[in-house]
Amino acid sequence: MGIHDRDWQKHSGPVRRRGGGAQGSGQALQRMRGFNATTWIVIICAFVFIIDGFGKPVSQAQLLKPSNWTLTNLEYEGPVDSIRYQPPLDQPPANIRQVGEGKSFLASRAIYRAGDDAAPVKIGFAEYQNFSAFKRYGFFSTATALFGTNSKGGIQGGELWRFISFQFLHANFWHIFMNMFALWIFGPLVERYLGKKRFVAFYLLCGIFGALLYLILNAASSLTTSMGMENVPFLLQNTPHTPLIGASAGVFGVLLAGAFLSPNSTVLLAFIIPIRLVTLAYGLVVAAIVMLFFQTANAGGEAAHLGGAIAGFYFIRNPHHLHGFFDFIGRADPTSRSSQARKLRSGKAANAVADSEIDRILAKIHDKGLHSLTAKEKKTLREASKR
Repeated sequence: MGIHDRDWQKHSGPVRRRGGGAQGSGQALQRMRGFNATTWIVIICAFVFIIDGFGKPVSQAQLLKPSNWTLTNLEYEGPVDSIRYQPPLDQPPANIRQVGEGKSFLASRAIYRAGDDAAPVKIGFAEYQNFSAFKRYGFFSTATALFGTNSKGGIQGGELWRFISFQFLHANFWHIFMNMFALWIFGPLVERYLGKKRFVAFYLLCGIFGALLYLILNAASSLTTSMGMENVPFLLQNTPHTPLIGASAGVFGVLLAGAFLSPNSTVLLAFIIPIRLVTLAYGLVVAAIVMLFFQTANAGGEAAHLGGAIAGFYFIRNPHHLHGFFDFIGRADPTSRSSQARKLRSGKAANAVADSEIDRILAKIHDKGLHSLTAKEKKTLREASKR
């Protein structure tokens, strides 16, 4: 995937000079401070991916420790106090097997009805993966974020940080590469439009909405199944413990936003086939809907993609709703109305650009693309994005 005439990627900056010692280090730090939010998101995701790989338990000694296995699937019939595991929970799971050529392993336990030692009846199973600590406490699932039971029958849920943490985790190299490449291509366009702070809020909210739609469709499936209605179209059939990871929901939101801002930009699909950005964006949305309907292997991921796309479609048209995101999570956002009000009370508010002028410029971007702006209009938009 590539894109022509990405003028939003062009920016001015200090000329790179050779140097060493403290001066060279200072210049490097200065350049890092000049990174846009898109670059920082890519860097953070890459860093987490590397640390996650080093932290994954892969040696024989590590795989024999029960605590190094994370529950990813749990299915059984009957009350939780009437089951027993084989092997027991204080022993490592059985059927340990490697997945592909990487460092991922799967394992399982059989679940039997308690008290049937003479003629044991298998009533379910539990599946596990060898997650690192990063992934174990960061992945999203209905059971961990909303409500569910663990292997011991205890109640779990309410781990709300997972709505954000899962967005920085990835399954393998190609998973993170495709997500970060798409973000690097389209992120600067949206960031230039929203400004750094609001872009970060936009990106994270798209991921959160992706997790929300995943959760809603998964919980609704559990409800309809309990009512005797199985395999309802568009509802997720996977169990509440199935993990969701990846930046795809946020990237889908960015893609939909890019299609709104510059619909006629030409994208090279597979670096060969020219296609309009708006056609690519909505084509991927249709593909996600079809795959969710037919419950393909990645139906859960497609649900998250759609949630992110819906959020991106809405928030790029209503960016004023992004103002209070960081205030809401406890860190003041200088672009928020509450922060502006504090500045006004202290006499530090800067002269604001007229909203009508900003609206006119944004309408021009939507109709003709970012490249149609004059130098003065681009300067006005940059100043407004810093507020």
